[in-house]
Amino acid sequence: MTTSDVRGLEQLERAVLDDTASLASALRQCLMLAGYAHHEELRAWALKELEGYPAADELPSYRKVPAALEVEFTLYLPGQIIEGKTRRISVVQLPRSARDRGIGESAPIRQGARELEALIAITDRLIRLGPPGSAEYVLEMAREQQRNGGDESTEITALSWAIAKPSVEGVLDHIRTRLTQFVAEVRATMPAGQQNPDPNQIDSAAQQALNITGGDGSTFNISAPHAKADRGGTASANVNEPAPATPQPWWHRTSVIWTAVAAVVTIAGVIATVIVAK
Repeated sequence: MTTSDVRGLEQLERAVLDDTASLASALRQCLMLAGYAHHEELRAWALKELEGYPAADELPSYRKVPAALEVEFTLYLPGQIIEGKTRRISVVQLPRSARDRGIGESAPIRQGARELEALIAITDRLIRLGPPGSAEYVLEMAREQQRNGGDESTEITALSWAIAKPSVEGVLDHIRTRLTQFVAEVRATMPAGQQNPDPNQIDSAAQQALNITGGDGSTFNISAPHAKADRGGTASANVNEPAPATPQPWWHRTSVIWTAVAAVVTIAGVIATVIVAK
């Protein structure tokens, strides 16, 4: 195999250095270059970043981001229905089944690069994603609310992760930086005058620039020395620790507040009626 067999480095370089260009386009360039180089691990990585990671796959650490837990609920007050209200909750307020499955204040970003770019384009501040099994957890929370004597005027309708837009932008930026580092590593191995890299240079650069670790610190599906990614700090719950004492259910406090508001409005109406009567 000659050096001319691996083509596409210049196109990839232009794509990763253009911040206005779609990252998905750069990943497709990387996919083609990996095909020319017969580099299976590089192809697998680029394809997963393009299409997204299946639920059964361990994620690289940079695809796990801090996220707040939120519930959406509907309030049924005298004479009115208020829909789409949201409230943040803590991990200990989740059903036990959700905590046992690792649902906490860290969201896995499994979507492909193009889908993430589209989400960012239509979002101003927060990106909301539903945890796997969220409909089941909502039903469990509703049953728990009934067992605890919660006010029936409050109905939980959804559970989601609220993720700051910059956190998702950071995932895409991390991927672009890795691709840029990969190109730089390939260039560093090429002597002056060489037009196209050979497969050995591609392999060496992939090991140096694209070595990826899973969320537990294990090497992630690519031949490389062991090392950890430099991003991906999360605020995750430790599901092996005993849960602290459960605080008073938020829906009880919320219903009390809204009931008090309704009472004040009713009293004010009665006073106004008396004044008019006089």
